[in-house]
Amino acid sequence: MSDEQDLAQQKKEAAAKAKAAALARKQAKESKSEAEGDNLDIAKQKAAAAAKAKAAALARKQAKESGTEGGEEDNLDIAKQKAAAAAKARAAALARKQAKESGTEGREEDNLDIAKQKAAAAAKAKAAALARKQAKESGTEGGEEDNLDIAKQKAAAAAKAKAAALARKQAKESGTEGGGDNLDIAKQKAAAVAKAKAAALAKKKGATNKEEDPEKAKANAIAAAKAKAAAAAKAKNTVKESPEATPEAPSPNQPILDSLIQAIERHLGEDVLVDYYINTLSKDIPTLVAKPDTYFQIADFLRHDKTLSFQYLSELHGTDFETHMEMYVQLYSFLINHSVALKVKLDRNTPSVPSLVPLWPGANWPECEAYDLLGIVFQGHPDLKRILLGEDWIGYPLRKDYQPYDVEV
Repeated sequence: MSDEQDLAQQKKEAAAKAKAAALARKQAKESKSEAEGDNLDIAKQKAAAAAKAKAAALARKQAKESGTEGGEEDNLDIAKQKAAAAAKARAAALARKQAKESGTEGREEDNLDIAKQKAAAAAKAKAAALARKQAKESGTEGGEEDNLDIAKQKAAAAAKAKAAALARKQAKESGTEGGGDNLDIAKQKAAAVAKAKAAALAKKKGATNKEEDPEKAKANAIAAAKAKAAAAAKAKNTVKESPEATPEAPSPNQPILDSLIQAIERHLGEDVLVDYYINTLSKDIPTLVAKPDTYFQIADFLRHDKTLSFQYLSELHGTDFETHMEMYVQLYSFLINHSVALKVKLDRNTPSVPSLVPLWPGANWPECEAYDLLGIVFQGHPDLKRILLGEDWIGYPLRKDYQPYDVEV
C-alpha cells in the first residue's frame, strides 16, 4: 500500500508540474510579455500561487484517500515546497526563453544608448542653465572674453561630472559588465556636446548684447576718435610752440637754391618769381615758380647763363588741379652737376604758355602731348598738333572733368 501511494504521489506531482508549466505559458502568452521585469515577476507570482493552490488541493486529496490522518500537515508542506520549487524553476526557464525570443539579448547596448542620450540631454540642459547663470551673475553686457571663457570652462566641467555620474548610474542599473569603453565614449560625447552648446550660447549672448544699443556704440566710437584727434593736435601744437623743439635740419640743396635766386634776381629782377622752395617730396630738388609772362624768360636764363648752363631738359608735363593747370619742367646742368625744377600755373579755361622748343628741341613731343591730352596751348611751337588722339577727337582725356563724347569708343 505504501509503494502504491508513493507512485500515485509522484504521478500527481508530475501532473501538477505540467499543469503549472502550461499555466505559466498561458499567462505569458495572454500578457504578451516582452521580457520586461515587471511582467515576468507577475507571471512568476501567478504561476507560483497557482502551483501552490494545486499542490495543496492534491495533497489534501491524497491524504484523504490514503487515510493518513496524522501526517497530513507534513505531506502538505512537502508538496507545497516541491510545487513551489518546480514552479520557480519553470518560471525562470520560461522567462529566459521569452527574453531570448523577444530579442532582448542586446539589451546592454540599448541601455548604453539610452544612457548616452540621457547624459547628453542632461549635459546640454546643465550647460545652458550654467551659462545663463554665469552671464547673469557676472553682468557682462558686452560679452567680455574672460567671463565667457570662465563660464565655458565651468559649464564644461559640470557637464563632464554630470555625464560621468549619470553614465555610471545607468550602467549599474542595466547590469552591464565590461562596458568601460562605452561609458568613456558616452562621457566624451556628452562633454563635447556640452562644450559646443556653452560656446554657442556665450557667443549668442555676446552678439545680442552688442546689438542691443548700436547708437551708443557709434557714439562711443565717435567720442574716442575725437579724443584721439584732440590729443594728436595738442601734441603737435606743443611741439610747435615749445621753445626747446629741435628745428629741422636745412636741406643740403639749400645753397644751390640760394645761389639760383641770387642770380635770377640780379639779372632779371626780384618780381619775376611767384615762389621758390626745396621740394622735400622730390629728392630735395630746388623748385622755382614763375609767372606765365616770365616763364620763358627764366627758362632762357637757366639755359644760357654760363655759370648755370642747364642744357638738358629731362622732364616736361602738364597737370590738371581742377582749380588751375600747371606745367612742370625739370632741367639738369652738367656744369654744376645739379637739377632744378621750373613750374608755372595757368588759367584752366584758357591755358596758354610760351613754347620751350626754341630753347630745348626735346620739348617738342612733350608739349604736343600736353596739348593733346590737356588742351594747353604752347605759343611759338613749330608744329603743335594732337599726336595720340587725332584732330577730330572731342575733349581732353587727362582733364578731371572729361566726359567721353562717344562712350563706345
